[in-house]
Amino acid sequence: MTRILVTPTALRNAPGPYRDALTRAGLEVVDATVDETKMTESALIAQLDGIDGVLAGMDPFTPAVLGASKLRAIARMGVGYDAIDVPAATRLKIPVTITPGTNEHSVAEQTMALILGAFRGVASRDREVRGGIWKRKPLKRLAGRTLGLVGLGRIGKAVVPRALGMGLKVIAYDPLPDRSFTDKHGVALCSLDELLAAADIVSLHLPCTKETTDVINAATLAKMKSGSVLINASRGGLIDEAALADALRSGHLFAAGLDVFKVEPLPPDSPLLSFDNVVVAPHMGGLDEESSEAMATLAAECLANLFRGKWPEGCVVNDELRPGWKW
Repeated sequence: MTRILVTPTALRNAPGPYRDALTRAGLEVVDATVDETKMTESALIAQLDGIDGVLAGMDPFTPAVLGASKLRAIARMGVGYDAIDVPAATRLKIPVTITPGTNEHSVAEQTMALILGAFRGVASRDREVRGGIWKRKPLKRLAGRTLGLVGLGRIGKAVVPRALGMGLKVIAYDPLPDRSFTDKHGVALCSLDELLAAADIVSLHLPCTKETTDVINAATLAKMKSGSVLINASRGGLIDEAALADALRSGHLFAAGLDVFKVEPLPPDSPLLSFDNVVVAPHMGGLDEESSEAMATLAAECLANLFRGKWPEGCVVNDELRPGWKW
């Protein structure tokens, strides 16, 4: 029987539509047994013994892992796929799928939560009151500020109406912008340098690629307005964290809101945790109850469709495998 490994910890041994979709297709569901949110290469290789497909979380599908497996397909629960070496998967004729259209509202809500948390000092004020400190220092008003979205895909677009509703002006940088959307919502398009210079809040909504890794670095941070705020609910690899810590330490940035990091879980000795004006979360942007079920179900349906010989339209990252591909 064709076996599918389920690695996300929230899905293991749990009933749900995703599991029904796999079993209806005649696939055997195998739950990962390693008690880790993100497995090591060696642990993942061991789990893949006798496995034909994976419903995957953040696990590292490196060339070594892929080469040691007999995988026919990988379905990623989410829209990011930087943990998967797609060129290596393509060479081995392994389709990699993602779940577009399932979590943009959750990420947009987390983005707004981080913005509000940073501007209103939510976390630091909570800690103060709990510690017996009653300090009523006024902070900056959010309404009337300029939000710069670096990336205007599904998630960036979902942020726009929420930001407008909070009284923010929205500008955006995107290499291939949807001009009908920007015209409809009054979003001004600009270059990245123009955005960094004009925005009171810079919010990242890019995939992490070779081109975008450390797009926020000492040079780009210096181009941001003094007293501005950096938000990242996208990928940790987009930010040079040492440079960010320097910008916070110097007072150049007013605050930061971070849902993602280069190393996850974030090490307890990270310099970023020493700043009261940094709001952090454990990579929860795309996860709410509704999005988790939708992502898991679509990932399972992608595997089921591939097994049945039906190509999952709009979900395959390495779509060039389509001609003549068979399970």
